[in-house]
Amino acid sequence: MRQLFSENAQRFDKYHIKLETTDGPILFDYSKNIINDEILKELFQLCRERKVEEYRRKMFDGEKINFTEGRAVLHTALRNRSHQKSINVDGADVMPDVHRVLDQMKKFSNSVRNGDWKGYTNEAIKDIVNIGIGGSDLGPLMVTEALKPYGKDGPHVHFVSNIDGTHINEVLGKLQPEHTLFIIASKTFTTQETITNAETAKEWFLNKAGNKQHVAKHFVALSTNTKLVTEFGIAKENMFEFWDWVGGRYSLWSAIGLSISCSIGFNNFEQLLNGAYEMDQHFQTEKLETNVPVIMALLGIWYNNFFGSETQAILPYDQYMHRFAAYFQQGDMESNGKYRTENGAQVDYSTGPIIWGEPGTNGQHAFYQLIHQGTKLIPCDFIAPIETHNPIRNHIHHKILLANFLAQTEALMLGKTQKEVEDEFQKEGQDIKNNALVYHKVFRGNRPTNSIVLTRITPFTLGYLIALYEHKIFVQGAIWNINSFDQFGVELGKQLAKIILPELDKVKPVTTHDASTNGLLNFINSQRTWGPRKPILLQAHDRSITKIRYNREGDLLFSSGKDKVPSVWYSVNGERLGSYNGHNGTVWCIDVNWDTTYFVSAAADSTVKLWDVQTGQIKTTYGHETPCRTCAFSYDGHMVLYSTDEAMGRPCELFVVDIRS
Repeated sequence: MRQLFSENAQRFDKYHIKLETTDGPILFDYSKNIINDEILKELFQLCRERKVEEYRRKMFDGEKINFTEGRAVLHTALRNRSHQKSINVDGADVMPDVHRVLDQMKKFSNSVRNGDWKGYTNEAIKDIVNIGIGGSDLGPLMVTEALKPYGKDGPHVHFVSNIDGTHINEVLGKLQPEHTLFIIASKTFTTQETITNAETAKEWFLNKAGNKQHVAKHFVALSTNTKLVTEFGIAKENMFEFWDWVGGRYSLWSAIGLSISCSIGFNNFEQLLNGAYEMDQHFQTEKLETNVPVIMALLGIWYNNFFGSETQAILPYDQYMHRFAAYFQQGDMESNGKYRTENGAQVDYSTGPIIWGEPGTNGQHAFYQLIHQGTKLIPCDFIAPIETHNPIRNHIHHKILLANFLAQTEALMLGKTQKEVEDEFQKEGQDIKNNALVYHKVFRGNRPTNSIVLTRITPFTLGYLIALYEHKIFVQGAIWNINSFDQFGVELGKQLAKIILPELDKVKPVTTHDASTNGLLNFINSQRTWGPRKPILLQAHDRSITKIRYNREGDLLFSSGKDKVPSVWYSVNGERLGSYNGHNGTVWCIDVNWDTTYFVSAAADSTVKLWDVQTGQIKTTYGHETPCRTCAFSYDGHMVLYSTDEAMGRPCELFVVDIRS
């Protein structure tokens, strides 16, 4: 490339495109690539031979180009800002439904942001927790982070995706139920990770709120499964619809973007859509030779299939964009990580690259070393806004940031020759003869980069950028003749996990898998802290056992019996925490509260006793004239419900007591 630039002083003029957008110009510079006119001509010819333009038309027209699942691919319809244009799927115009859901999102997000939406204590919402996974999480998370300056007057938005309980526990630990709204994002409302996290959030909420009727004020759903949504406790009118022609990794434009709208406001969410729509127009109407998504896609093909490059780095020089590369890890790798063509044949060429990256200048002090002097060719996309949202100290931070962006693209292209290193040494008075350090300071250069420079990260320009990368992915999938819109690779592990899950409670060794999986599973079972590792015989009651209860965590077992003595056990090893004397008759029932601080027992001696789990002391005794038969804690653990027997002419009676008073 050094030679190409030296031979052509107008190389930048030839290989850059200035995009005039509604929100200011965006410059795309692809001059620092290992290309010339002849190479580009061949790449555009490849694009035409693979009928990318026809495939593009089919997508925008709603034809079912997702050929493995028989679905249209119409995330572009979600941001179709032309109110005159209809888009049909199976003969029906989808745009009325799109506008209906957008109106629903507008009303809801406005009511949350202006304080009209009240929680069960009649207070406004201060925090929103989006519970989803994959496309239901990565897109909204990336956008709300990238547009954080636009969300300062809205509620704080948090995201929970991982089934690891640490994720939701850390988020909930910062919140108050009365001020928190949960958005449950699952099209089927059966996604294991999402629904498990949703149930945990609901349990946490009810532990404070108590009344299940309050769920409707604090939970909404992004789903199409009305039955399961309403059974969960969410009101039907608080269910936001999206459709099977919206792929998960392209869904932030749909109701999945509700958390975005609540964070930055619906007007800004519309600007996000407007930016994407403007890029859609560019992609649809611009000829291939000046079509930025097409050029980016072809350059990726060039390095992937002709240079053997396996990865692509996305390097935004804006801290708010710190999740952009992670978002397109899913967008690109889940789309084009395929090895079968449309007719089922196995490809004999490389397809989707590994996508990675971090914001500058953090990456410069981490992995740029490998990009500069490593043995792998890693094409890089640099994204840099001219203006910052935080111009502190008279823009000094941002000027240093931009200087580093410009320097890195220049350094990667030019490198540093041995002669340049030797000249440097001589200027510094260093001996270059037999100095091996010279070779270590040589940079070969010729590292390809694209640069995207925009005025500022705004909702509009972010939407524009996201759509740009979406269309790049589309073009590459079309050229490779793979389906960029299914994700069967996600399913196999999930299927096997359902088989393995109950085996994590086994006592006997598991032998149903391969030797490695069996060995790993059996080691986990031998060291686990839930459930017995082997059969345990608990011997303490002298007479019949009447009731057993586990606490919420499952690590303690509570038992009652005709020997009048309630007992508590460690369920993992069978050790007894304690046996508690205090009743003078059969203990018919036992229960433990939500946080395992108290347990309650009901007995034939006409008493109900409240015990402190740790000390074994009786906190309160409730006495009656007839035997007490049953007892149970309320959901929040503050109330005890118990009953007495019918005896001595007295009817059965139910009592509710508040253990705090």
